[in-house]
Order: sequence, then structure tokens, then C-alpha cells
Amino acid sequence: QVQLVESGGGLVQFGGSLRLSCAVSGFAMDDYAVAWFRQTPGKGREAVACFTLTDGTTYYSASAKGRFTISRDSGKNTVYLQMNSLKPEDTAVYYCAADRFSPNYLPNWRVFDYWGQGTQVTVSS
Repeated sequence: QVQLVESGGGLVQFGGSLRLSCAVSGFAMDDYAVAWFRQTPGKGREAVACFTLTDGTTYYSASAKGRFTISRDSGKNTVYLQMNSLKPEDTAVYYCAADRFSPNYLPNWRVFDYWGQGTQVTVSS
């Protein structure tokens, strides 16, 4: 059974940093892509970053590029999202998602079958 559990969200000031963790289990990570999405009330789920575990390729949204880094600790079966220089507009519920494919683009949320429960990130001004 595929399970994803996020952690690491919280309240941070403008310009601060947070590291989100996504602990994965129930599948062979090397065959999957794991991505981070975020959602605010009334808006759709926005892709933030994606890590293709087959070859380590990463993709970022325009808003995340240069500030966020997605990475993997294979020994811990965990994918991280390091977020620096946070802004109030980064406030959202952040979700990790996984599926068995190797994208060559930043995927839309619709292609992922497996999701975590989400973790709240709030950036104060």
C-alpha cells in the first residue's frame, strides 16, 4: 500500500526558510516521480516541484525556481522540499504526490494517483 506522509510545515516570517519532508512507503522509489503541490482556498492545486526518481531530474515552477529545492534521501525513503526566501504568497497547504512514471516536464496534479494528507505553510509579512 502506497503511503505518503508530509511534515515540516508551520509559521515562518517573510524571508525565512522551511524544509518539508515526504516520507514514502509501499513502493520502489526508483520507479516513481514524487512532486510537491500547493493549494490555497478557492484555487486549484499548483505544481511546485517534481523529482523524477529514475534519473534524478528535477522540475520547478517559475515561482519556485531559485528559491525551492527538491531532493531525495534514498536511505530514508524521503523526499524533501527546502524552501528559502519565503513570501506571504507561498502560504498554502503543501501536498506531496507520487506516481509511477518519468516525466520530462512539471506534471499537472491530475496525473498523480497517490497523495499525502498535506501540511500547512504560513508565511507572515
